[in-house]
Amino acid sequence: MNPRRKKRLLFASALVGGVAAIATLLLFALNSNLDLFFTPTEVVEGREDSGLMPEVGQRIRVGGMVVEGTVERDPTSLKIAFQVADTGPAITVLYDGMLPDLFREGQGIVAQGTLIEPTVLEASEVLAKHDENYMSPEIAEAMGQTHEPMQYDDAQTGGGY
Repeated sequence: MNPRRKKRLLFASALVGGVAAIATLLLFALNSNLDLFFTPTEVVEGREDSGLMPEVGQRIRVGGMVVEGTVERDPTSLKIAFQVADTGPAITVLYDGMLPDLFREGQGIVAQGTLIEPTVLEASEVLAKHDENYMSPEIAEAMGQTHEPMQYDDAQTGGGY
């Protein structure tokens, strides 16, 4: 093999090896930062379609409704415990921090954290979901749903449009 071809072959194989190493490291980094979304039923029973079940110690997101009457607050700190359910079994969420303003019993939430027991999630973040019919006052006013459109007469506005 001529030396020029040998050099090209070595360069091409080093380039392919480098790209493969970078892709492997990138996929490993992305996989370690991946938070899968589960419902409380899927946390307890596993996913029907794939059989995937979260393991203790895994970071996950859980979404569901806060069960009425399960919110327990520690009077001396910001610690709170509550249960989240969908249509099946509930799981317990432990959280230490400020809750969103929209958080209340019967409200939809998404909690992100680590599963410390098969049915207990230690949350690092709690997000409250607002009603899908929510509309900010500014938009509602612009659309005229809550307020009558303002009537201007030409004397107030100084003439035409």
